[in-house]
Amino acid sequence: MLGKKLVTAQKRGETRALCLGLGMVACSMMMYFFIGITIVPFYTKSVWTTETMCKVLKANIKDKVLHSNSEGSEDEDIFPYPCLQVWVNLTASGQEVMLYHTEDTLERNPKCSYVPGKSENSKEVKARIETIASNFKKYQTFPCYYDPGGTQTNVILSRLYPPKGLLFAFLWPTLMFTGGCLIIVLVKISQYVSVLSAWQ
Repeated sequence: MLGKKLVTAQKRGETRALCLGLGMVACSMMMYFFIGITIVPFYTKSVWTTETMCKVLKANIKDKVLHSNSEGSEDEDIFPYPCLQVWVNLTASGQEVMLYHTEDTLERNPKCSYVPGKSENSKEVKARIETIASNFKKYQTFPCYYDPGGTQTNVILSRLYPPKGLLFAFLWPTLMFTGGCLIIVLVKISQYVSVLSAWQ
């Protein structure tokens, strides 16, 4: 009677462990899929892949930005935040280009080097932009990323998803997948040993 209870408890434990392993594998596959449709496209789409050195030429803060439209007249863009414009000298080519914080900054507002978050209040944003501008004036030379293909003439300060960040994103699902497979293998080995000992 005691032997049957032990066998039943062992089978229940093996079933739970097997379900845990399969659940971990399934979760890791879902994480792989999520990373594949969110992070990987941004990484592959980015053309700013080569690192070089940039030297600050000028860093200005403007409350209003003037630009010319297609008809030749000037329109005035008034942003809800001070517009920081940073121009740098690209060491790789010697060109004077505009610096952006990340790839996303260029898409959100191509006239400003830094775009704050929507949830931040105006005083904090102004203080932060002034601090960023003073840091650029203080630290004249720094690493930046440019497009070696020449499709984008501007540069960015940091990539949203660098190679190390992509590897780190894949680290956790890989560990979960490995752990799940290891649990399944151990359960199968335990079942095989149990059957073998029963035959003997």
